[in-house]
Amino acid sequence: MPRHRSSFFVAGALLATGLAIGLLLHYPTAGHAQRGDGPAASLTAREQQFELLAREVDQFQRQANILKTVIKLVSPSVVHIDAERIEALGRSRRGLIEEAGSGVIVDMAGKNYVLTNRHVIKNHNKTDIKIRLYDNHEMHPQQIWSDPDTDIALMLVDGDDLVPARIGNSDQLEIGDAVLAMGSPFGLSRSVTSGIISAKGRRDLKLGEQGVRLQDFLQTDAAINPGNSGGPLINMRGEVVGMNTAIVSNSGGFEGIGFSIPINMVMMVARHLVEKGVVVRAFLGVTYDKDFDAAMAARLGLPRPYGARIEGLTEGGPAEAANLRVDDVILKFNGVPVDDGDHLVNIVSMTEVGKAVPVVVWRGGHEIQLTAKVGDAARFRKSSVVDTPR
Repeated sequence: MPRHRSSFFVAGALLATGLAIGLLLHYPTAGHAQRGDGPAASLTAREQQFELLAREVDQFQRQANILKTVIKLVSPSVVHIDAERIEALGRSRRGLIEEAGSGVIVDMAGKNYVLTNRHVIKNHNKTDIKIRLYDNHEMHPQQIWSDPDTDIALMLVDGDDLVPARIGNSDQLEIGDAVLAMGSPFGLSRSVTSGIISAKGRRDLKLGEQGVRLQDFLQTDAAINPGNSGGPLINMRGEVVGMNTAIVSNSGGFEGIGFSIPINMVMMVARHLVEKGVVVRAFLGVTYDKDFDAAMAARLGLPRPYGARIEGLTEGGPAEAANLRVDDVILKFNGVPVDDGDHLVNIVSMTEVGKAVPVVVWRGGHEIQLTAKVGDAARFRKSSVVDTPR
């Protein structure tokens, strides 16, 4: 059976190690205290050690109190989600389909919504879904939206004394930042685990049968298990910086690698869904080289393969209008260095439709800057494939 944690000490091992080192520096060993000093002196030394220990523990406790404060502030915003429905399994058989996950309450334009993963509530209607609040009060959503490309969903809710979470800026996260994961792993609601941001920009994960097309995951070693899906990833300011979504595991339980959708992406998708009913995504109109390697980079005069090499252009698309060409390597888009083609797709999709953005490309052995006005992907979706690997 996989193990899971319910404790919440960020970098607890480091804090404990620091405390132990402090004790060694301050306190002589029992043997040293007894040499030539006698029992009375030894007792006095022990009292001094207890006093020093108390001061060290007070400092340690002040650090731990930060975590307790974060948890107290955020917990009322975290919800447990149950979704179940009866489904026909054959001519005369019917079965109960159950899903469980987590979510977080947010405020948008004065209304309360619950953010969660689409896979938690997929194929369920409003009456199938029960949202259990921090005080165990239950409610059904009034309206549901979802986006399969990112596995993001949100639900409009109405209730007294709902506590929206504070939203952070996931672009400011750095590898090594301390974070907490909150949710209901294995149905154990109000669980909290701790860790750090282990990596950023994970984009090639194989997730479920349908997959997630647009990926830009945060990787964390905070324990994420089945039931954590849709719950928040929290920084030490008590702000939501991600939506816990997936794990990589051979056992089906936590093995040290979990993934969260950056909250900036989540909120952009959520606002589009509420305001427009769909996510309006920008596109550039290119096909990029999925297998851009060192040999091709050398042929183009680059020291290593980075950026997105263009293999094709959509006729009449923004890239063609911006004078981008086949064999151009897009190094920066809207000021953001491009890691590869998948990264380019994510950056473009997060750009406001109709915006003119600077594009730095490698062409003919040097960098040049162009300007591209990104279009609406929906206009071209029927006629051609855009911003995809070839």
